[in-house]
Amino acid sequence: MIIGICGGTGSGKTTIARKIVEAVGARNVVLVEQDSYYRNLADMPLDERKQANFDHPDSLDSDMLVNHILRLKQGREIEMPLYDFKTHTRSDEIETIKPRPVVIVEGILIFAEPRVLDLLDVRVFVDTPDDIRLLRRLKRDHDERGRTYERTMDQYQRTIRPMHFEFVEPSKRHADIIIPEGGQIGVSVDFLCGLVRERLATEQKAVK
Repeated sequence: MIIGICGGTGSGKTTIARKIVEAVGARNVVLVEQDSYYRNLADMPLDERKQANFDHPDSLDSDMLVNHILRLKQGREIEMPLYDFKTHTRSDEIETIKPRPVVIVEGILIFAEPRVLDLLDVRVFVDTPDDIRLLRRLKRDHDERGRTYERTMDQYQRTIRPMHFEFVEPSKRHADIIIPEGGQIGVSVDFLCGLVRERLATEQKAVK
């Protein structure tokens, strides 16, 4: 079972995905974050890297992401890259992820990539107001990525906002489930955990 959780930056999709893993157990569910698959910009000067458009589908290595989802679906482990958002480069380290009965794929552009979309059994969109998402993004960039308010606002106006309306918002039409305003996270997580547990129970009966 492959669940896709999509939504704009700061919508709360990562929080929901991690809560599902925590509630159901890492032995049953594995999380694949689209953020890990940004292209390596190490060959570009740092100033140019900072100006790159990270909100366009072309900024991602979708070939690798699709390949990794397929491998997990086939019961094979993957070596997921790790991305350094402070330097905009791919780390030398990797994370080995073993297959599990349920795979959660999370990211802002997963519904905008047809090959990923076709692999998803359940499609969830976290629909959160722009102002809340922007505030969360400002806080995350400052606390976790060492960025200034001015730099985040420049990126928001230059790429984040226009790309959201070009790619992320239109992809909402593909969702099976829409979580409104990012609220009621507890109810939403409980519902999604119910789907996961139902699938796991079905698989266990099939094995017996």
